[in-house]
Amino acid sequence: MNSKQRVAAAIARREVDRVPLGFYCADHDTIARVIGRKTLVRNKIDTQIALWQGRRAEVAEACKTDTVEFYRKLDCVDIILPKECPVLPPADYEPVGAEMLSEEEVRTGDGRVHKLSRESNTIVCVHDPRAAGRSFTAEQFDDAPPAPRPDESCFEAVDHLIAAFGEERYVPCIVPTTALVLLGEQENGLMMYALQPEVVHAAARRRVADQDRWDHVRVRPGSAGVMFDHDMAGTTGPLISPAMFDEMVLPYFRARAGHVKRFGDQLILHNCGNNLPLMGRFADAGVDCYQSLQTTAGMDVGLLKARYGDRMAFWGGMPLATLIAGTPDDVRRDVRAALARGAPGGGFIFGPSHSVAFNTRYDNFMAMLDEFVKRRDKVG
Repeated sequence: MNSKQRVAAAIARREVDRVPLGFYCADHDTIARVIGRKTLVRNKIDTQIALWQGRRAEVAEACKTDTVEFYRKLDCVDIILPKECPVLPPADYEPVGAEMLSEEEVRTGDGRVHKLSRESNTIVCVHDPRAAGRSFTAEQFDDAPPAPRPDESCFEAVDHLIAAFGEERYVPCIVPTTALVLLGEQENGLMMYALQPEVVHAAARRRVADQDRWDHVRVRPGSAGVMFDHDMAGTTGPLISPAMFDEMVLPYFRARAGHVKRFGDQLILHNCGNNLPLMGRFADAGVDCYQSLQTTAGMDVGLLKARYGDRMAFWGGMPLATLIAGTPDDVRRDVRAALARGAPGGGFIFGPSHSVAFNTRYDNFMAMLDEFVKRRDKVG
């Protein structure tokens, strides 16, 4: 089997020659160590500022060149998500502009102020003048014009990744889905589920129509499968009750899953948090593989396989907390434990519980790869 065949078989819960490996993504500090130079790839602050300033070509080139080099050097990785090669602004976009207010703050041309944290590789909007007094009505969604066709230049980096790896490794396309619709910020969006359900339904209907309209463009030629990337839970459980989920989320999520699987027969769902009450619903809707087994939220691969392993595959198992704060010996222990719980019976892809996140210790990252390669064909 090559990597592409191996992952496809694992997702279909068929026999594989060895356990496949994949990351949700890797952040720029790890990528830089592997390729031997600094990079804009998954450098959330510098990349966003570059795009605001109109340096799209620089971002696109980094995404293409550095990502391909990273995964060429890590030839043990079987599935590559285009998180390092995201959908970009159109080549002829008009940059909004950015002014550095301090080392920790930037103001964009639309008046928004953003807080920068180099220590966590994050950039957060802390002031948005457009949000003041903003309200939503069902009519504004029902009467909205259909979404325009995405510009082909937006997929420059994704297409480059597929061209480089699509024959040998499993490279799915990430497409939008409609699930938990949060209008405005999260707190306001969740309140609307209780106070303005008709607006939430209208927004969800509009999103499904717009997303269905361009699936044939967003699922790029040569890709393998599709992925939804949508969080719906915290560490203690889903953000809304299962009953509300059934009424106000599941019909739209199911519709999107059915439509997108016309263009890719295997559907992966990335969804952080404790989603145990919703797992059966995801399987019923058509999810073939669930990614982000957040161990700190109770999403243990052994438990999930025991309950749902006859209906979907699982991807993860390596606690991110260990990669960041543990020792190489701790990492090796957790690799062995994940393989022991996830590999028997198939339907398992090994990887970090979320991503190779910023501040992952490099010696821990290398220990994970080394221990995995030693054991990937000995468990199952």
